[in-house]
Amino acid sequence: MFVFLPRFGISQNTEIPEVLDAELSAYTYPYPVHYIHLKMENKACQMAYMDVAPTQNNSLKPTVVLLHGKNFMGAYWQQTIKYLSGLGYRVIVPDQIGFGKSSKPSLHYSFHQLACNTRQLLDTLGVNKAVIVGHSMGGMLATRFALMYPEVVIKLVLENPIGLEDYRMIVPYSTLDASYQRELKTTEESISNYFKTYFPEWLPEYEEWVKVPAAQTRSKDYATVALTSAQTYEMIYQQPVIYELEQLQMPTLLIIGQADRTVVGKAAIKDKAVLARAGNYPALGRKAVNQIRSSKLVGLPGVGHIPHLQAPEAFYKALTNFIK
Repeated sequence: MFVFLPRFGISQNTEIPEVLDAELSAYTYPYPVHYIHLKMENKACQMAYMDVAPTQNNSLKPTVVLLHGKNFMGAYWQQTIKYLSGLGYRVIVPDQIGFGKSSKPSLHYSFHQLACNTRQLLDTLGVNKAVIVGHSMGGMLATRFALMYPEVVIKLVLENPIGLEDYRMIVPYSTLDASYQRELKTTEESISNYFKTYFPEWLPEYEEWVKVPAAQTRSKDYATVALTSAQTYEMIYQQPVIYELEQLQMPTLLIIGQADRTVVGKAAIKDKAVLARAGNYPALGRKAVNQIRSSKLVGLPGVGHIPHLQAPEAFYKALTNFIK
């Protein structure tokens, strides 16, 4: 059985199977998917990615790399890819190991390792300079990548990045086993309820990003997905980048939806005073831009956690004005 959903801005329908395996084998991405082979902790892995050529040749424009958030995969960048490639940019969109169509091994996940994998992908594709754009968890990864490989990063763009506060200070610790057990209880309803916190107003075109992970919960190998999700939650919780923002040397743009109140692990916060001040993205954005030497902040009023889906025109304007 398939669920048919209209792709936002696209005329044809998207088929989303009722059940999807750990690597989303039956789910079609908007552009051809390729793979590179990696070895992590002596485990063979495949890293999926899209590499979209510009629709008009312009050798003067840099390559743009789009890094996805924790609860997403490269496919949700579809509209952004189309827009940028139409302006003459080559766009590379990886699924990090542990996400999307990439392998989901059980291992110690780290932003350092994911950054290293991303660098290996760019080296494989012959890209030695790029604009790095990261959304949500991808913002933490983009920051780590920029700190590790500043010679590669022409400009850095952080779209509602998580990790602008240290979650260890506000969210009670959870063991990996406890996180795993919570993930095993995930349902389509719980995914939908959580995703609705990303947007001030829920629209039908957002349903795809609920239906895809929900289909995985019905798979026989969902335990693999659940464990990876718990392990990558630990990565976010235990590996903050906030204390290193001042070390960023390249021009940096923060695009912040001002209605966002996302906190990783928010449900575990019981202290009402802590809960009230956590996830204040307008304040977090202002603090971050003061920490980063060469930076600019663009605040989007009334926009939640995912500007490139909720307010694409405003997001594109801020992005392209910065990377021209």
